[in-house]
Amino acid sequence: MIQEHALAVYKNKPALVQEITADKIVITLAGNAAGEKIKVREKDIEIIHPGPVQTFGSKHFQTIEVPDGAVREAWELLLADDTSAVSIKELAELVCGEFNPSSAWAVFCLLTDGLYFTGTVNAIRPCPQDQVEAGEKKREEKQRSSGERELFLERLRNRSLLLDPEKTGESSDDRRFMQDVEALALGKSAKSRTMKDMGLGETPEEAHTLLLECGIWTKEFNPHPSRFGISLLPAQQLTTKIPSTDISGQMVRQDLTHLTAFAIDSPWSHDPDDAISIEHADNGCILYVHIADPAASIGADSPAEREARDRGATLYLPEGSYRMLADESLPLFALGYDSGKALSPALTFKMSINTNGEIGETEIFPSTVSIIRLTYKEADRLMADMSTAADAGAAAGENVSARFGDSLRAIYSLAENNLIRRTASGAITIDMPEIHISIDNGQPVIEPMIQYRSADMVRECMLLAGEGAGNWAMQRNLPFPYIEQETGEMPDVILSGLAGAYRLRRCMRPRILSVKPGRHWGLGLTVYTQVTSPLRRYTDLLAHLQIRAFLRGGSPENIQSGGPLSAEEISVRMNAGEAAALAVTRAERASRNHWTMVYLSDKKDSVWEAVALEKKGSRWVMIIPALALETQISLRKDVTPNDTIGLILKSVHIPRGEAVFTAEE
Repeated sequence: MIQEHALAVYKNKPALVQEITADKIVITLAGNAAGEKIKVREKDIEIIHPGPVQTFGSKHFQTIEVPDGAVREAWELLLADDTSAVSIKELAELVCGEFNPSSAWAVFCLLTDGLYFTGTVNAIRPCPQDQVEAGEKKREEKQRSSGERELFLERLRNRSLLLDPEKTGESSDDRRFMQDVEALALGKSAKSRTMKDMGLGETPEEAHTLLLECGIWTKEFNPHPSRFGISLLPAQQLTTKIPSTDISGQMVRQDLTHLTAFAIDSPWSHDPDDAISIEHADNGCILYVHIADPAASIGADSPAEREARDRGATLYLPEGSYRMLADESLPLFALGYDSGKALSPALTFKMSINTNGEIGETEIFPSTVSIIRLTYKEADRLMADMSTAADAGAAAGENVSARFGDSLRAIYSLAENNLIRRTASGAITIDMPEIHISIDNGQPVIEPMIQYRSADMVRECMLLAGEGAGNWAMQRNLPFPYIEQETGEMPDVILSGLAGAYRLRRCMRPRILSVKPGRHWGLGLTVYTQVTSPLRRYTDLLAHLQIRAFLRGGSPENIQSGGPLSAEEISVRMNAGEAAALAVTRAERASRNHWTMVYLSDKKDSVWEAVALEKKGSRWVMIIPALALETQISLRKDVTPNDTIGLILKSVHIPRGEAVFTAEE
């Protein structure tokens, strides 16, 4: 059935379905002046992607080139398989790695080209081998006879490519010959004919270098998300409006609006998903950690859940955020997202904390809360002396009374006690420099992250929520995504300062996700899970789905009935989400390094204060706190760990992500 905003083909041109009437279909062609609409019959068009198409214009649906190697590999695979025909969706996933409007159009162009594939959009078959080889030979002979490639390679050797199609004509734009180089640089292909013809290494870094030297890419272009297979397209699967009761109608939200709920985060955070409240109680206190509640309307096998699983986590880059859930979900779920809307739905973790800082009992239930959003700086000012509380309130943009400062100080006291408790149980605290990178007019801006007391407070409250949730699930024998960490090998001598933190970090073992609870050595907790970021991390969302399924009841191990997932199903989903999240983490780390290199690229001979961390062979590992950048250099003078010396920037190589420093004499 044809749907509005589907991508169609009309007379071999891309068309967007705008409207469907009883007897006609209204379409718009890419590039039509003033959005001119055309009425056609259903038989006059072919649907190649069900949509919805988010962006439609001539520049998005020009003939899209894909690497020759990927096309031929797909053809060889289908030819060897010798099975029935494939759909345009299946071929797009083979050739392009994903099925979206652009890849659908690219595959349709391959089909109409006729060299490798034949048939219809619903039944595509590989062309016979002798036909393909004859076609390839004919095209290669034509290319050789024209001498275009030889001329292009000569221009490439001289780094004088023709890159202005408006002056030279599109057929003379050398970008068309460099597509295999771009595919290699983006990690979409392991081979490049052009790099081989030039006698260059077929690596992403070498390809990136060539693209910069030729002016096809600017130094700001970030290829790392693509190299890790991360999509920069917005999440497509929308969630429904959050209901006042659970999907089954059995769980009415508890009204917690009498509590003051603080959502505290960095000023650049736009997806708040946790808030904190506290109440005094006999023999301790009650801590409430309110968490965004997307699981109220996301099913355990819904399109939104599957897309979140495929993405693993929200990708945070200096140039923008690419969310795990559709952007349209934020106004529904993020706590205090709309400043004009006082109330937010949440899933609340209510924990009784005794005077020893231990969790006595944990309750979990859906709620409605009244959110006060603060930055870490504002929260710190509110926690200061009473004399400054009024000023802090003005800075927070709220008419904040002194009682808010009292509440925050009470939460902070609880957090301090929790840190003491964890430390006594062997927890390791590592404080290394961190930075925030933003982009201003295309250029990176680097700011050191300030260590706020309230940030430590929020961290401890989130750890308490993770510990409480883990105990809650364990007591109910509920299959759950627990997190554990094996004991690391501690150094004989623990140094102070950054050198000590560096050595402790090297002792850390990777975290382990399991459906069985286990000790987390680094946190000093006997059981732990993460539940406080269901808008940002898939495993947190999975935990919420399991919690809600248990609270809702239903048949165990039956997704359709709404019951809890089995241990096996939790394990499969958890591992899939974690693998995707690991790719996100690596892409973020590589991207931060990329933008740091861009930032340094015009600062040759600048001097940076660095701290000595550890000697490795003849070289010292140093860290530049202002950049959170570690490097290794040779030193002529004697230094000891934590000594501070000046480093001079000598060169930067953006494709390799390397900056070379020497020590000041």
